[in-house]
Amino acid sequence: MSTDGTEQTFYEEVGGWETIAGIVARFYDGVAVDPVLRPLYPEEDLGPAQERFTLFLVQYWGGPKTYSETRGHPRLRMRHAPFAVTPEARDHWLSCFRAAMDGAGLTPAQDERLWAYVTYAADFMVNTLD
Repeated sequence: MSTDGTEQTFYEEVGGWETIAGIVARFYDGVAVDPVLRPLYPEEDLGPAQERFTLFLVQYWGGPKTYSETRGHPRLRMRHAPFAVTPEARDHWLSCFRAAMDGAGLTPAQDERLWAYVTYAADFMVNTLD
């Protein structure tokens, strides 16, 4: 519960923008040096992708709806369709995200909830089996 008696969103519970943006920044630090993931990002500068992912997660977990206001419906599978998301890419993605989460200072329950979502989402995004 928040101080005004309303139920707190997960976004608020974990520390809001600072926490989500920190996780995503650490994630992209990993992506930048990952030999499987980096080639999947066509932009030389990962900053725009980092911003989009931050805005998406912020909105998904109950924060401001800036993502939808600027980009429309997330349509995650459609937006990722041009890229070969293989099981190997998923595993590298999860490894980078796990490392990013480990630096976030989440409680075990928060960690479990976020990890359950990202593992589900990563599995859902696989679109190429070889």
